[in-house]
Amino acid sequence: MLPIVLSSTSIYRRLLLEKMGLPFVCAGPNIDESPQENESPTQLVMRLSQAKATALQPSYSSHLIIGSDQVCVLNGKITGKPHNFENAFAQLKKASGQCVTFYTGITLFNSKTGNTDTLCELFHVHFRDLTEPEIISYLNKEQPFNCAGSFKSEGLGITLFKKLDGRDPNTLIGLPLITLTEMLIRQGINPLTVCYQ
Repeated sequence: MLPIVLSSTSIYRRLLLEKMGLPFVCAGPNIDESPQENESPTQLVMRLSQAKATALQPSYSSHLIIGSDQVCVLNGKITGKPHNFENAFAQLKKASGQCVTFYTGITLFNSKTGNTDTLCELFHVHFRDLTEPEIISYLNKEQPFNCAGSFKSEGLGITLFKKLDGRDPNTLIGLPLITLTEMLIRQGINPLTVCYQ
């Protein structure tokens, strides 16, 4: 089996991939993540997930490299990571009572053969009507300032929602494991049956 590389420095993605029980290493890609003009959310995350995976080919030339990218879209506009309390408060206030869609691009790149498998997974988050004191309290308790959408669904962020709608809850955290399993099987690696030294 080709060794696996996660092209990411995200602790969240690393913890998700660990759930699959496969050995892997992490490496950070050095790419420009700026959106291109007139690029849709789907096009953006698919392009960036591919770019993250293929950027590591010079250092990992006989590997399966996983790239992933995610954006949050509210009312047709891409919302980035808030980075501070004020931006996070504004994001959650806008999201209150609304449906926010997360677009997550995932790529499995075989750097030995050049085979590239890329898909975009959608996940819909329906927010409760949130009061300002609720938003302030949540942000003070969890401080999700490096998270798209200004929340951590795996933590206290779950209390912000009235409904979650999607194929794989891991998608919301940044790595759709169901899709990744399908991609690995297409490369001859079944996490349930693989044997490795």
